Amino acid sequence: MNHMMERQRSFSFKSTRFLVFSFTLSSSFIFLASLFTWVIKSNPSVHQETHFQFNKSFLILGGYKPITVGSLSSFSSNDLAGTVKHSTVKDTPFAKAANASGSDKFSVSKEIQRQENESEVLEDGDNETEDPETEQEDAPGSLIEDIEVESNELTEEDEVRANSVDKLELPSGKEHKEEKKTRVTSVDKNEVQSNRKIEEKKADSCDVTKGKWVYDESYPLYTNGSCPFIDEGFNCDSNGRRDRNYMKWKWQPRDCDFPRFNAAKMLDLIRGKRLVFVGDSINRNQWESMLCMLMGAIRDPKKVYETHGRRITKEKGNYSFKFVDYKCTVEYYVSHFLVHESKARIGQKRKPTLRIDAIDHGSSKWRGADILVFNTAHWWSHYKTKAGINYYQEGSQVHPRLDVSTAFRKALMTWAAWVDRRINPGRTQVFFRNSAPSHFRGGGWNSGGHCMEAAWPLNDTSGMAYPEKNKIVEEVILQMKTPVTLLNVTCLSAYRIDGHPSIYGKKPGNRNSHIQDCSHWCLPGVPDTWNEILYFHLQSKQRSKHQSKSQS
Repeated sequence: MNHMMERQRSFSFKSTRFLVFSFTLSSSFIFLASLFTWVIKSNPSVHQETHFQFNKSFLILGGYKPITVGSLSSFSSNDLAGTVKHSTVKDTPFAKAANASGSDKFSVSKEIQRQENESEVLEDGDNETEDPETEQEDAPGSLIEDIEVESNELTEEDEVRANSVDKLELPSGKEHKEEKKTRVTSVDKNEVQSNRKIEEKKADSCDVTKGKWVYDESYPLYTNGSCPFIDEGFNCDSNGRRDRNYMKWKWQPRDCDFPRFNAAKMLDLIRGKRLVFVGDSINRNQWESMLCMLMGAIRDPKKVYETHGRRITKEKGNYSFKFVDYKCTVEYYVSHFLVHESKARIGQKRKPTLRIDAIDHGSSKWRGADILVFNTAHWWSHYKTKAGINYYQEGSQVHPRLDVSTAFRKALMTWAAWVDRRINPGRTQVFFRNSAPSHFRGGGWNSGGHCMEAAWPLNDTSGMAYPEKNKIVEEVILQMKTPVTLLNVTCLSAYRIDGHPSIYGKKPGNRNSHIQDCSHWCLPGVPDTWNEILYFHLQSKQRSKHQSKSQS
């Protein structure tokens, strides 16, 4: 009995000890669990690290691409070029946690939604990579280190990369630095080239004929004293004209910027070439203007000389000036009509005729030119050409009467056929300048017409009709096989009634008060703008040629 009671007492003691041990063990476990929970909540980095580890496993299992050191060190070329974009680094929870309090929590459902949104953004943007360096400037370096540890790819080079977020060039080795410099330079060049292409495209599509005249104190581009090539008929300043406002007007196209003439660049464009003007005295006007404009880049005038040694006059003659340093020539050949001026027996006498079916006999001198600038219009308004009586000849036949417009068209077709047959478009650029308007008031050039009182450009030219000869020129050019660029100067020149020599085409002692020149132009003056347009087209053609070569 006693033995039984002793065994019960021993069992009760043991049960009590077991209960005490169990209670102690349970309390310890609860304490440790509470302590672990408190540590996690009170330490954000641990929370982030643990949370990221879970998300990483989730992303891998769910098919999303995990973030690695490689993805963080990749960069977008557009960002380097100066464009800061939306960053996938900022969209992730750990990037936000850097500036968050310890009480901020990110649920699994929110994380899933964020990752889905990120995936959609990448798909919409053609998987465009972002530049973490641009976006990490506000993030602490320890956050980057934590992320890299979780990737299991941390190296010494990666630590340096993570701590260099304020620099574009990552000091992670000489080769990497050189590669990055190359990529940055390449981006900069691509951006410059892209902007240049946009500007060139804009310039090439510019209609230089539509615009207005703007008073500009920086003009003229040369002076009468600096240019020895202005003959008396165009040298208004030296002939006594006192107002000089006519020199200071610049043509400003409406839809684009018009390049200011650069003499050195123009000479580079024609280096080793022949620039040839062929036409009437209005083309000589433009040719003299070109010589004067080019002189702005020549320090030693002796390095420009006339190859035939003759003085420029209004008389018939051909002129060729050579620019020694550039091995180029700027030439002018007189051809009032571009077709052959002849004589034929009419009745008992031989009389002047115009062979509208034969090119000017001086055409052999034009061949071989690199740039040809043609014109004809001025002489087609003279009495004989307008009347057309026993004047126009085809073969051996002299037409008793022929309309001037019909004759002009036939002559232009003869010229066009010669260009198509004799000119190599691969070598020679062909231009045709259409008619420049006259501004006679109160009569014609030989019947008291005048323009002396005009000191400012016209405000309106709507009353002036577009010349029929211009329309014929355009129609003929369109039918040609050879590309011909039209220099359309008629409308812009129509405003410039102030730009003619008037009575200042001669010195005071040689003047005839009854005859004024309201057809030609003072130099410096309006023909300078014609040459700026020519310069504009030559630059555009050179760009097109270079683009074609680069594409091929």
